[in-house]
Amino acid sequence: MTNSAHLPNLETAAIGSPITRLGVSFFPVYLMGSDLPEISTGRDSGLRIEELDDPAVPTLVAHNPTPKPVLVVEGQHFLGGKQNRTINGTVLVPGMTKLEIPVSCLEQGRWGRAEAYRQAETFAPRKVRLRKEESVNQSMRDSGSRQGNQGAVWDEVEDVLCAAGTHSETSAASVIDDVYRRESGRGEAVKDLVRRGPLPRQSGIAVAHGRWVAAIELFGSPDLLKAHWEALIRSYLLESVRIQGRPSPTRVLSIIRRFGALKARCAPGVGLGTDQRVEDRRIVGQALTLDGTIVHGSAFARSAHDLA
Repeated sequence: MTNSAHLPNLETAAIGSPITRLGVSFFPVYLMGSDLPEISTGRDSGLRIEELDDPAVPTLVAHNPTPKPVLVVEGQHFLGGKQNRTINGTVLVPGMTKLEIPVSCLEQGRWGRAEAYRQAETFAPRKVRLRKEESVNQSMRDSGSRQGNQGAVWDEVEDVLCAAGTHSETSAASVIDDVYRRESGRGEAVKDLVRRGPLPRQSGIAVAHGRWVAAIELFGSPDLLKAHWEALIRSYLLESVRIQGRPSPTRVLSIIRRFGALKARCAPGVGLGTDQRVEDRRIVGQALTLDGTIVHGSAFARSAHDLA
């Protein structure tokens, strides 16, 4: 780690009225004053994800053959290769560049033929992203490494699959999508929210389970959010919510402001920008900033007992 700073843009963040489906509420978040260059992201960005020449579990190669920088978002889930992976922190890959990126494995029982990678329909599950970010932040503090605790991630994947009543021969987190095939109501909720899409000028979401604020997902522009909208909605609607109550807009805004007010540990990004890591006893998060503007940030509540 190098110096420390607060996350930018969040002291003036605003929220709108939520949409609630299956106990999960999605609050639109609006960020003011974002000024980013043109950035590509998502399925149509042209980015290729590849194994190293000598494949290794914690590292992949992001190949950007286009002239524009491409955003790879923390929690994106890539299927194929030797095994399925998720990225450990948000990375902005410069144009015409190959870059080694830190990842965690989401498929414990396969190390097979290296097939082409493709982007999964969902992000990694929220609980897996939380556990991964806790361990990556610890590694950053201890050694400056972005390597996570692979054993802890595999354990969380198993817990998520068990909670969903789903089994995988290779313990692959991707099979949790079977929930949508089994439960038509959950699938219809996804279709509805995907059809609605993000609102004009919306650049983030705050996710609440009942009265508990579980996660925050922020992007530097509406277009960046739009590119990942469906995958994010699918991932956040996978969980069965047991927490009662109604979400408080005041609570949501206070958590966003808390995310921005925590002193972040800063380091040069893997690609462009600055990698900023934050945590306290209640939340853990990361963000990539470029010239004082958030490109993408994510934060997860550690426990429903703290923020209920």
